[in-house]
Amino acid sequence: MSVVRSRLDSGVRVVTEAMPSLRSVSVGFWAGAGSRDEPNELHGASHFLEHLLFKGTERRSAHDIADAVEAVGGDMNAFTTQELTAFYVRVPDVHLDLALDILADVFWAPAIRPDELEAERQVILEEIRMRDDAPDELVHDLFAAAQFPGHPLGREVLGTRSSVAVMTRDGVAGYHQRHYVPESLVVAAAGNLDHDHVVARVAELSPTSAMGAPVREAIAEGAPPQPLAFVTRPTEQAHVVLGCRGIARNDPGRYALAVLNQVLGGGMSSRLFQEVRERRGLAYSVYSYRASFTETGSLAVYVGTAPERVDEALDVIHAELDRLVADGGVTDRELDAAKGHLRGSLALSLETSMSRMHRIGSSELTLGEIPTLDEVTARIDAVGADDIGRLVDRLLAGTARTLAVVGPFEEHDLQTRVA
Repeated sequence: MSVVRSRLDSGVRVVTEAMPSLRSVSVGFWAGAGSRDEPNELHGASHFLEHLLFKGTERRSAHDIADAVEAVGGDMNAFTTQELTAFYVRVPDVHLDLALDILADVFWAPAIRPDELEAERQVILEEIRMRDDAPDELVHDLFAAAQFPGHPLGREVLGTRSSVAVMTRDGVAGYHQRHYVPESLVVAAAGNLDHDHVVARVAELSPTSAMGAPVREAIAEGAPPQPLAFVTRPTEQAHVVLGCRGIARNDPGRYALAVLNQVLGGGMSSRLFQEVRERRGLAYSVYSYRASFTETGSLAVYVGTAPERVDEALDVIHAELDRLVADGGVTDRELDAAKGHLRGSLALSLETSMSRMHRIGSSELTLGEIPTLDEVTARIDAVGADDIGRLVDRLLAGTARTLAVVGPFEEHDLQTRVA
């Protein structure tokens, strides 16, 4: 298995990974534009386009697109994050050209018809309502908003009801024209394929000249995280996220952070799972997670627990974070176990053409490099106890923490729980 990279004269990057033992191929068009790139008046435009691009082109209706993919046994989907939007199709390998043709058509020539935009507007508004009715999802948006106040990284990827309600066809089309340009696109494909063939087809289907990608605005300095964010809801459980600022996506400490996250709350053997769930029975769901962006990131812990047990749960989480600082990191046994888990889970997660395509597409777009699996494994293995200790000191020692809560609380109930 080998990854091959090419760049067209227009600026489009093509990356492939041949998997000749398979009979499938997965193709993704990865655009370097996400919710952080939107002006205030177009908040939610990236996600709106995620929906609209599969609604039809001048050549194909939405039904034509869906029928063409499903008629060969394939599937398609898309997703939006703060810094990218991806559209992808998986088909039997003999239909690779069909996948490329459909993705190029929807990416470069979406019709964005007014009637389809209005229909999809209602779908997105329902999606926002569905998120708002899911407190275990809403709390993460609250946390992000408090972590990055006043910056697009802290805004909801979906947009808001008010911003989506007034989004115009010209506004969405203009955003597409500015951001969906060759220099911001990575075409990734994995499966039973030939790299040169993929490059040739992408060249035929893409614009022939460079257009210039917009410059992404750097995160503003001097906007510290807010200590508390909450939404009062009469829920049976309180949904809580506690965390702090993390590190950038390409920070040298990112592999140490992966190990630290695994020890803290990455699995059933993690400190938080064992202490919060197994020993104390405080929650069914408890875990930690990390998010990384171009300039910054976050490290957070989620727990869902009974409202009357929030104090105890927070005491335990704070104590585990403080113990990391006091001990200067993790034990040798925890370090070895976490690295073993990361190595194994990485190998197991890359057994399909779709997972391989996602790895090479996201890596090329966000990092500008695609390390081999052996290189990633070596970087994980190279993490030492001192690396964890330095990262703990950098992120957790003396750092203010942000608390986000969705549950049956008022502000006065929560002020005393802010560290």
